[in-house]
Amino acid sequence: METSTKYIFVTGGVTSSLGKGIIASSLAKLLQASGYSVTIQKLDPYLNVDPGTLSPYEHGECYVTEDGAETDLDLGHYERFLNIHTTQLNNVTTGRIYQSVINKERRGDYLGKTVQVVPHITDEIKRCIQLVGTKHRFDVVITEIGGTVGDIESLPYIEAMRQLRYQLGSANSVVIHLTLVPYLAAAGELKTKPTQHSVKTLLENGVQPDILVLRTEKNLSMEIRKKVALFCNVDSDAVIQSIDVPTIYDVPIKMSEEKLDQITLRKLNLPQNKVAELCKWKEFLNKVKNPKNEITIALVGKYTQLPDAYKSISESFVHAGAANECKVIVKTINSEKLNDDNVNQLLGEVNGILVAHGFGNRGIDGKFAAVRFARENNIPFLGICLGMQCAVIEFARNVLGYSDANSTEMETATEHPVIDIMESQKKITEKGGTMRLGAYPCKLKKNSLSEKIYKQTKISERHRHRYEFNNTYLEQFAKAGMIAAGINETSGLVEIMEIPSHRWFIGVQFHPEYKSTVLNPHPLFTGFVKAAMEMKNTD
Repeated sequence: METSTKYIFVTGGVTSSLGKGIIASSLAKLLQASGYSVTIQKLDPYLNVDPGTLSPYEHGECYVTEDGAETDLDLGHYERFLNIHTTQLNNVTTGRIYQSVINKERRGDYLGKTVQVVPHITDEIKRCIQLVGTKHRFDVVITEIGGTVGDIESLPYIEAMRQLRYQLGSANSVVIHLTLVPYLAAAGELKTKPTQHSVKTLLENGVQPDILVLRTEKNLSMEIRKKVALFCNVDSDAVIQSIDVPTIYDVPIKMSEEKLDQITLRKLNLPQNKVAELCKWKEFLNKVKNPKNEITIALVGKYTQLPDAYKSISESFVHAGAANECKVIVKTINSEKLNDDNVNQLLGEVNGILVAHGFGNRGIDGKFAAVRFARENNIPFLGICLGMQCAVIEFARNVLGYSDANSTEMETATEHPVIDIMESQKKITEKGGTMRLGAYPCKLKKNSLSEKIYKQTKISERHRHRYEFNNTYLEQFAKAGMIAAGINETSGLVEIMEIPSHRWFIGVQFHPEYKSTVLNPHPLFTGFVKAAMEMKNTD
């Protein structure tokens, strides 16, 4: 098959959570730095159409793209590393594959044939894999296959990959298999047998990996590498070590040292145009590792037991911290355990308070307590989505005097619905993919704090919500000291609320964390960290 796009497949074995997404992102970064246009897609083996209806406890955060796709959190890594936008095409689930095939069957597209996993499901997977490369003409498409080799759910993806490799030709595709080499402390040895069995499973499915990336706690000797190469049928220089590192942002540097990009380019018959240029990346890493200041930010939410639930927020603080040459210690506070009685004990020593997004009534009172503490004690505050709505409700109750003020999401019968369901959402009953999703423009109020932070009056940010500020109350809020600093001019929806008399108090209906990258830290997070630093250094 003639193709100008090269394809790289990243699979995982032995165990989950080895970091396929970080390896894929790191390789993509190196290839991008060598002058190639690269994108990454994630194939997820679960039957949900997308992760939008999944609890964060199930799958971590739901990441939202510019075009409104609710996707796996790995797409956040892709964007943060590559500084590019992903789209609907970059995340494919088994649910979407089967939905597409069944819709075609219902339309009669298969002309009465029996619909089967092979060829119909595998053909649809191959179509989705190639679509992302052909539609936008990337030089290289990296496809990360979720799950672990040997999982029943992943078999159609492995078979589709096998077929596609055959159709593309050996010079147009590469398979990178990520496995674990565990260290047995009692024996004092690194064990390669799990890797051998994982590769054997892949071979049983008709796929020979070209490159092995071995996760390890200890450095791998040349003897171990040669042993793995011999028993797994790969070149000895194609056995790559991925040793544990302090941050995920060290991984591209380590992969460059291991020559992962050079080996991949060689196997794809692509010229190495230049040595990967990572000067700005190294400058960022140097600032992360050598901060001149340190602050503590409280992240208040109800999913704090799982760090991945707020992954994009955590990484945004890394980016903003580096921009300010400051180490940001994120202190997670479970909002269910926060109240007016212990708020000073839990938040009294922090330099900034962020109230995170979420859905539903659980933990909401703790968020109100955090907002009030930040407002009354002049502590830098950032509210995101529901966090902004909590700031509005708290202000209505304790400043405007509307003691029963609420969101109709929490209390449909409230007399003061300062947060109400969007008009466009009132007749929607289905859950998946029906919220206000993706990027929308926003006009900033002149001379507002937001305008000073963004240094422009028109911005675009990503959304994921059903409820909004009730514009009926705009005038009351403004008179009492909380203003609408950002509005969507088309719909009139309020996007940003500020308290100008406060040191730094901003609530945003959108999700700024989705747009923060290593090379472009989000201005709101950068400004928030700067304000927290100033508070610590002056008070």
